[in-house]
Amino acid sequence: MKQLKSDLRQFDKERNWSVYHSPKNLSMALAVEVAELMEIFQWMTEKESQVTEPEVLIHLKEEIGDVQIYLTLIADRFNLCPIEEAKKKLKKNKIKYPVLVDFL
Repeated sequence: MKQLKSDLRQFDKERNWSVYHSPKNLSMALAVEVAELMEIFQWMTEKESQVTEPEVLIHLKEEIGDVQIYLTLIADRFNLCPIEEAKKKLKKNKIKYPVLVDFL
């Protein structure tokens, strides 16, 4: 994660893009990328969404990459680590949504 943040900072610096990267703009760009990820599956059946076609997987990888980039940029703006925040949230979710014994 540290290397990705560093690479993204350098990429933005070389292009002077940080002037456009307000939290508002980054969150909107993230939403657009998530929508593009959703669009891959939009008209698929449940079975079709279990992707195996190489060209669909390539597209999926690219959109996941875009989502991760914008998520990392937002987190970096607030000096947060997405991985650490996800771990904290998972701990909260384990308490909020306990395992149901009958379910197992």
